[in-house]
Amino acid sequence: MKTRILLLLITLGMIGFANSQEKLVLDVSKSEMKWSGDYTFYFGGHHGTIDFKEGHFIKSNDVISGGEFIIDMNSIMCLDIENEKGNKGLVDHLKDPDFFDVTNFGTAKLIITHVKYHDNTTMKIYADLTIKGITNPISFQAEVDYEEKIMTTKFKIDRMLWGVNYNSKMKDGAISDGIGFDIKLSL
Repeated sequence: MKTRILLLLITLGMIGFANSQEKLVLDVSKSEMKWSGDYTFYFGGHHGTIDFKEGHFIKSNDVISGGEFIIDMNSIMCLDIENEKGNKGLVDHLKDPDFFDVTNFGTAKLIITHVKYHDNTTMKIYADLTIKGITNPISFQAEVDYEEKIMTTKFKIDRMLWGVNYNSKMKDGAISDGIGFDIKLSL
């Protein structure tokens, strides 16, 4: 009986070791998220940054298999308006309930649910993105530089799916529904 229990424990330990996962913590000071929003019917728009609060990748069998990243919505900044009053006005408006409602939803979250590798350095990432308490699935292409310990990606989301629906007299016609992101994640 003792032999069977010992064999069972050894087998379970080997299975756990074979399927071991490693947590790779994000260096938020080296990581960056740039955002951009465009006008619908003419060229132009605004762009800026948002900071990561924390995050990590999950590494299984020497490849990225998952992860979770928390975004600090209070850190949103506009980089294209030089006038201090105009810049503050836009940032405050982006934090209002009809945009990101930062008072009630101070963070957003991205959870990587699946990774499909095209080759050693390029992949398609499937994730759940939560903004304003609303979660929707997204997918995007990404590249990894293992030597530099950096992952980069660019993608757009439809802001309307997350209730980011600015109410104006123009019925949202002047603002594109797409929000672009240019992201660098560093370990």
